[in-house]
Amino acid sequence: METLILVALIVVFLIIFFTFVPVGLWISATASGVKVGIFQLVAMRIRKVAPARIINPMIKATKAGLSIPINKLEAHYLAGGNVDRVVNALIAAQRAGIPLDFERACAIDLAGRDVLNAVQMSVNPKVIETPVIAAIAKDGIELRAKARVTVRANIDRLVGGSGEETIIARIGEGIVTTVGSSFSHKDVLENPDLISRTVLNKGLDAGTAFEILSIDIADVDVGRNVGAQLQIDQAEADKKIAQAKAEERRAMAVAQEQENKAEVQGMRARVIEAEAEVPKAIASAFRDGKLGVMDYYNMQNVISDTRMRDSISNSTQVEKKD
Repeated sequence: METLILVALIVVFLIIFFTFVPVGLWISATASGVKVGIFQLVAMRIRKVAPARIINPMIKATKAGLSIPINKLEAHYLAGGNVDRVVNALIAAQRAGIPLDFERACAIDLAGRDVLNAVQMSVNPKVIETPVIAAIAKDGIELRAKARVTVRANIDRLVGGSGEETIIARIGEGIVTTVGSSFSHKDVLENPDLISRTVLNKGLDAGTAFEILSIDIADVDVGRNVGAQLQIDQAEADKKIAQAKAEERRAMAVAQEQENKAEVQGMRARVIEAEAEVPKAIASAFRDGKLGVMDYYNMQNVISDTRMRDSISNSTQVEKKD
């Protein structure tokens, strides 16, 4: 019974030992020529560092002829970096003849950029395609252009340099400037390389993490006639202004006519009022003896004669109109 218990304790101890102490990883490192002690691996466990994340990249670096201290690899891991990606980038840079040291690679990795992708882009340039960019020439014709930009990663400017969005924005600015400064849209259609030359001469890759190798105009299409549309809109606006002014004048004329009618009606009212006073004046003249019967009849004859003349005059005018 005691023997079984002793055997069980030994088995449990061995399981715990091989679980906590990466003996297999230590054997692989030793066989690969990496000088690391078993107690160093145990110490990594205590510092909450996964030994495989340090030893495996170190084995690759050693086989590639790179000498990287294990403490630096562990420090980069503890700082939140990707040790395997950094080592792969260093190996790729060494094979491609690109100057890249461990400290710069770690800085690029901790800055949030993919250092391995940057090294690969330095060897194999990347093509960035811009969206369709609309610009208007001086003759009012809109051109819609699309460009393809070939860029190469600049290792020295990866930390602190702007990304692809800045390149695309600057290319768009260059296209708008070139088209906008052209007197005719036909000049750009005949020589689309004007855009490439203008953009390249501006040095748009300054302050970015890339180096522009070439700019190729993939497509240029003719869009709207913005100048003509603006003229149409202006003519429509002028028409509405003229209509508003005419309506204003018509309203003023109607108001003046109404005012004149009111004045005429007022004059008629005063005439009627004055005519109403005539009989009173005649009666007062009879009472005072200032007007005789014959005078009254003569006045009536004159009034009748005047009315007859007016009637004849009106009938004559109607016949002439007919």
